[in-house]
Amino acid sequence: MNKSELVDAIAADAGISKAVAKSALDSVTSNVTKALKKGDKVSLVGWGTWSVSKRAARTGRNPQTGAAIQIKAKNVVKFKAGAGLSDSVN
Repeated sequence: MNKSELVDAIAADAGISKAVAKSALDSVTSNVTKALKKGDKVSLVGWGTWSVSKRAARTGRNPQTGAAIQIKAKNVVKFKAGAGLSDSVN
C-alpha cells in the first residue's frame, strides 16, 4: 500500500474527503518526525513504537573492490511492533 492508497482508505473508513485524510496523514507523519528529531519515542499502544538509536562508526568493505572504508556514525530510526499489530498479522 502506498501513500495515496492509504489516504483513500482513511477517507473511506472515516467518511471524510481525500483532502482532509491527506492533511491528517501528513500531520501524523510530520509530528512523528519532529518527535524523533528531538530524541523522543513515539508509542501507539497496541500498534508499535518508533525510537532513534545511535549507530557507531565502523569499518566496512567496498563490495566491488574489497577495499576497507570508514562508515560514519549516524542516527537510525527503529520501529518495534506492538503485541496487537504482531498478533493481527499472524
